[in-house]
Amino acid sequence: MRILILGGDGFLGWPTCMNLSGLGHEVMVVDNYLRRDMAGQCDLPTLFPTPSLEDRVGHWKAASGKTIDVRIGDICDYPFLKGVFEEFQPDTVIHYAEQPSAPYSMLGQGEAQKTLVNNLNGTLNVAYAVKETNPDIHIVKLGTMGEYGTPNIDIEEGFIEIEHKGRKDRFLFPRQAGSLYHTTKIQDTDLLYFYVRAWGLRVTDLMQGPVYGLFTDEMQGNDKLFTCFAYDEIFGTVLNRFIVQAVAGVPLTVYGKGGQTRGYLNIKDTLQCVALAADNPVGQGELRVFNQFTEVFSVLQLAEMVRQAGEAMGIAVELRNLPNPRVEAEEHYYNPVHHGLRELGLQPNLLTTEVLVQIMEQVRRYENRIRKDIILPKVTWK
Repeated sequence: MRILILGGDGFLGWPTCMNLSGLGHEVMVVDNYLRRDMAGQCDLPTLFPTPSLEDRVGHWKAASGKTIDVRIGDICDYPFLKGVFEEFQPDTVIHYAEQPSAPYSMLGQGEAQKTLVNNLNGTLNVAYAVKETNPDIHIVKLGTMGEYGTPNIDIEEGFIEIEHKGRKDRFLFPRQAGSLYHTTKIQDTDLLYFYVRAWGLRVTDLMQGPVYGLFTDEMQGNDKLFTCFAYDEIFGTVLNRFIVQAVAGVPLTVYGKGGQTRGYLNIKDTLQCVALAADNPVGQGELRVFNQFTEVFSVLQLAEMVRQAGEAMGIAVELRNLPNPRVEAEEHYYNPVHHGLRELGLQPNLLTTEVLVQIMEQVRRYENRIRKDIILPKVTWK
């Protein structure tokens, strides 16, 4: 297929570009370096030096012999985005191109506005670019399990059937976001679902849990192909943060009681899920939702697993409970359904001590680049 990847410079976007290129698809990547710019403005460097997107595709071609086309630009600029669609004529568009951080969206009014404008305008433009160039294009959007919140019932896969006063209907599962970022992801879903109904678009919405890990098959130990690896409180996912804290000798920052429970997945499984969604497009006028995770853990369980991995490496790891800067339930029911991707063939890479040790050993190679001052939480929801 011809696959257009929006936001292909990010933690998940770049590995997706290499993976789909390696599978034989013709890939074009679009990015405007928004995440890099925000991290730079906040003085939050990644653990590894990250080449420019143009240099990355050069390193990929040297390693694989395969070419990825690059366009640097903002998908909120509609003439630019529509021009990319007209030039490349994709079969599938994978939409990562959003401000990806819940803490960033809670920093202040300016950051909240940037999150809202970027995320919703970008998604709106994607819908229009598809409608106006080729309504048959399959949109694969990266959503988040955080859209659902923590309801006191089982979380169905996207939709729920309701019986009320003797009548039945099917609705999107009720969602209760935990940040402004997550609220924009809910609105993404609503926008696309409206255009699915109005214009007959084809959309797969991947409700993804927090992703951990570093290594993918395409990287093959080549540092120049590594993805950006954030460990700070704003852009680093919780398990990646814990891994870096353990190596740096910083007590693991368990927010509140640590009972916050979510569905997690290895970065390798993100690539599997996106490829499976792309290879199995939905019909016209259909919104398909997959809950994209493989295992469920509490924050405290993750911290304990990192402690055990550190012990296996001879590293003493301390856990420390901090006042929770977020507004969230610290003890709750959590039982989400996730059948769809497994039925398509997902083969999970599960979290083990060996997996954690492998990542920690790589992080230790760059231990001198770890800045302890950017780890502890400073952003508060209250």
